[in-house]
Amino acid sequence: MQVLENYKVRILNKDEIERYKRQTLLKDFGEEGQIKLKKSSVIFIGAGGLGSSAIIYIAAAGIGKIGIADNDTVEMSNLHRQVIHNTSEVGKYKIDSAERRIKELNPHCEVKTFTERVNSKNVIKILSQFDIICDCSDNFGTRYLINDACVILNKPLIYGSVQGFEGQVSVFNLTKNSPNFRDLLPKPPKQDLIPSCADYGVIGISPGIIGILQANEIIKIIIKKGKVLDGKILILNLLENNMKKLNLKVSKKSKKIQNLKSNRKDYEPAIYCGKIKKISHIEFKKIYQKNLNEIIIFDVREKDEFQQFSIKGSISLPLSLINQKQSFKFIKRQSVGKKIYILCQKGIRSEAASKILLEEKIDSVSIEGGIDQIGNINNIS
Repeated sequence: MQVLENYKVRILNKDEIERYKRQTLLKDFGEEGQIKLKKSSVIFIGAGGLGSSAIIYIAAAGIGKIGIADNDTVEMSNLHRQVIHNTSEVGKYKIDSAERRIKELNPHCEVKTFTERVNSKNVIKILSQFDIICDCSDNFGTRYLINDACVILNKPLIYGSVQGFEGQVSVFNLTKNSPNFRDLLPKPPKQDLIPSCADYGVIGISPGIIGILQANEIIKIIIKKGKVLDGKILILNLLENNMKKLNLKVSKKSKKIQNLKSNRKDYEPAIYCGKIKKISHIEFKKIYQKNLNEIIIFDVREKDEFQQFSIKGSISLPLSLINQKQSFKFIKRQSVGKKIYILCQKGIRSEAASKILLEEKIDSVSIEGGIDQIGNINNIS
């Protein structure tokens, strides 16, 4: 017994023993459970609404290594639900503000961040570094990608999703006999059938509660206690105060996932929820004349076109270069606190650029008609 006690002291220092005292008092937890948490690692794909609460509670619980993958920046409209970030961090990368919050809350957690967006080329390398994967993403393409990678790597996947006042939680791929996300939805729904987050909305408490429930499943899996949502879908409706649990079985029609190449098309529609925004050239003129200090204009025509004729104050960023990682960083850095408008000659290239930016969760407005329709007004050189 004395040997075990000395072993615990070596694993948990005095600060940790005091910090986790209330949860180690639990009969089904104890210091053995705390040591298991410290030796475990979890990665969160997304540091938004779901990730905010899940990350905070996992860090507070004492998980040894926490990974966060997110290439998005904090926006003012995030703050009502993404409570890991604060107002002073608007415009900054979410992984940076999330890491800061973890370190403030629990300096004993090792944090590893990934700024790049998970894709079919990097997902296996990133996820293989962690014991448990927590899906806090907001689009179907990323969910299918993470799911398939977890099946290949034999990693448990904690699933969560929210819309409005409702949310779902489940655990996929816990054992070789467990269902995965494709047993719930074999194929991604058509893009035009996916509700827009911007239009549909979400109450901030929904992702908060679902994220906490995801954190709870993570802890139960690590300490091997309680009933895990393996083969179950927990559905919560906050407006009606209803909660129900449904069974989920492995589909006999489901094919064995052996690589990511065969399902690559399912990952491509990893588009941020919502449709691109457009504005008429007439409305844009009004905004340009009255609110110039509150907007930023990116002209996606080629350099020679821009040099011949351009709107004063606009920034040249050709469409051929806009899908580069450096361009995304540049756009986010330049547009902090401003609304992004995309301009071209006729409105065709600006629409294509807005679609690319939407995939990177960068909100922008395409100007219909382009410079051809704006005409030779006094703010065009």
